[in-house]
Amino acid sequence: MQTIRVQGVNLELERIAAPSATTSATTSATTSAAAGERPRAPIVFLHEGLGSVAMWRDWPAAVCRATGRAGIVYSRRGYGGSDPVPDVRAEPAERGGQRIGRLTPDYMHLEAWEVLPELLRLLEIERPVLLGHSDGASIALLYASRHPVEACVVLAPHVIVEDISVRSIAQARDAYLATDLRARLARYHADVDCAFWQWNDIWLDPAFRSFDIRADCERITAPLLAIQGVDDAYGTMRQIEQIRPSHMTPMLQKLEHCGHSPHRDQPRRTLQLITEFLAPLG
Repeated sequence: MQTIRVQGVNLELERIAAPSATTSATTSATTSAAAGERPRAPIVFLHEGLGSVAMWRDWPAAVCRATGRAGIVYSRRGYGGSDPVPDVRAEPAERGGQRIGRLTPDYMHLEAWEVLPELLRLLEIERPVLLGHSDGASIALLYASRHPVEACVVLAPHVIVEDISVRSIAQARDAYLATDLRARLARYHADVDCAFWQWNDIWLDPAFRSFDIRADCERITAPLLAIQGVDDAYGTMRQIEQIRPSHMTPMLQKLEHCGHSPHRDQPRRTLQLITEFLAPLG
């Protein structure tokens, strides 16, 4: 496992090389690279609220192959193999300059506006393509509202908190305590209790009901693709319909027979949509 130290925290990191001309000869990106043009921006993958590098499985590699781009995948603090959060269920505080305790309602803002910019600076990436799922999609939108990106792809983003989201997350808490959910998640997280409770506690905190990033989304100027499943148990179609940048029109795709994870429930269609969206960019 590779790690990178960001703001005093070790984050798990995976690098995916751009496919060579021999392995991806059909993509326009590879054709451009073979012709000596500037390589296209890498894709930075931002995982869901219970995700990690491992939880993505082979999806990032498949996207990179199809689009002819390199990729960066990392686990946020407390997830996967990244450093855990001490006393994750305690009152939020700082110790030795590091956050401890529960997440605060602005945790996605802090990731998008403090952690992610520093990570990209260390990796010398200036205008990435951001591809986020769920919480990671919200982080991508927040980052793109303040920083330059080549494009933004969001799968099942959260721009507001809906009753359906809170109900499903409460059900996840019950399943974590009473079923084998904890054991299944433990395959993807070094500290599974840290990963689960930091996500679950903040989403069920009444103070989080005011989370609303619609005004931030109005400032996005980069090309934007938003994909959501019609059967999403964590949000209605309002989540993508309410993304309304002031100076561009996003591409919205609603997938039938698809829940909260388009890349798992409809992998071929989702990959096709992303590939076609990114093809003319760069």
